Amino acid sequence: MSTYRPDNFTLAIVATVVFASLLPARGAAAGAVHVVTIVAIALLFFLHGARLSREAVLSGALHWRLHLLVLCSTFALFPLLGVALRHALGSVSPDSLLVGLLFLCLSPSTTQSSIAFASIAHGNAAAAVCSASLSNLIGIFLTPALVALLMNLKGGVSLGAVGAIILQLPLPFLAGHLLRPWVGAFGLSGR
Repeated sequence: MSTYRPDNFTLAIVATVVFASLLPARGAAAGAVHVVTIVAIALLFFLHGARLSREAVLSGALHWRLHLLVLCSTFALFPLLGVALRHALGSVSPDSLLVGLLFLCLSPSTTQSSIAFASIAHGNAAAAVCSASLSNLIGIFLTPALVALLMNLKGGVSLGAVGAIILQLPLPFLAGHLLRPWVGAFGLSGR
């Protein structure tokens, strides 16, 4: 009989959620945690850029079928699933929970989980970086439109959010890739 043991990344995610639930960051600590999170994500993208070869990056960027599948899943399949769940569970669940679930279905995935799970599965990390970055940049414009359409709420596009995503995701990735000859040995393990 085989036993199931989650990998270390999954255990770390669960431990982080438990820790944050028991001891949430408040006040100045919340600001510090926010900055550390931004720096950690940028560092993750920098290290992925440092580790991936030019051929892998170009191949990942040109993997249009994967990007199309991710975009259709993110901005069509999951919103439809959210609307269906809201209608199916409307009589048994609080509306505030269902609105939150629908909003979650309208948002792109977190980039760090997309890349981490692709790396754990020994998948195409370069394509995951490109697809996650593209999905989040498009999400800045498309998520508010979907929220307005499906939730009867008004939202706007923040140019600051566009700049923040560019500074946090593709820019560190490109910097790591350009510095690859000097820092590639410190990049994340894998292909």
